[in-house]
Amino acid sequence: MPTTKAQKQAMLAEMKEKMQNSQVTILAEYRGISVAKITDLRTRLRKAGCEMKVAKNTIAGLAAKEAGIDGLEDYLKNPIVFTFGLEDPVAPAKILSDFAREIKQGLDIKAGVLEGKVIDANGVKALADLPSREVLLAKVLGGMQAPMYGFAGVLAANLRNLVYVVDQIRQQKEGQAS
Repeated sequence: MPTTKAQKQAMLAEMKEKMQNSQVTILAEYRGISVAKITDLRTRLRKAGCEMKVAKNTIAGLAAKEAGIDGLEDYLKNPIVFTFGLEDPVAPAKILSDFAREIKQGLDIKAGVLEGKVIDANGVKALADLPSREVLLAKVLGGMQAPMYGFAGVLAANLRNLVYVVDQIRQQKEGQAS
């Protein structure tokens, strides 16, 4: 933890920048988690393009105020870990929720900041339940392709019907010729 005023100022500036630039910030209370498990959590978050920081609550409160985020003060009571989703807002919520379920106790999601607005633990859990970015993009792409597949099916049906009609005419003419 920072000890000098310059170190505290640097930490304040870093926290403010992360709060402003991340798509989502999630606050979780942690107690009694081993270093190995915290390292595992950090690794999972890093792989998903997220970052985890521990900061003093007073510094975090000041950083939130300077970043224009109101309402976090109530959640800054105990040791808090801050998780920043830099690319995907769903990824850190999913990872933290899964990790909390795995270890059963020691990590309690308290709140989050999504698009500059504070959300409670239920909001973070709802965010964790959303499909991943890749799944959502696949669904959108599928929705865009569906009309094209339908149109291609209609055209193919018209061609099939035309072939069927021509074949029926051919069979009639063969029947008349004999």
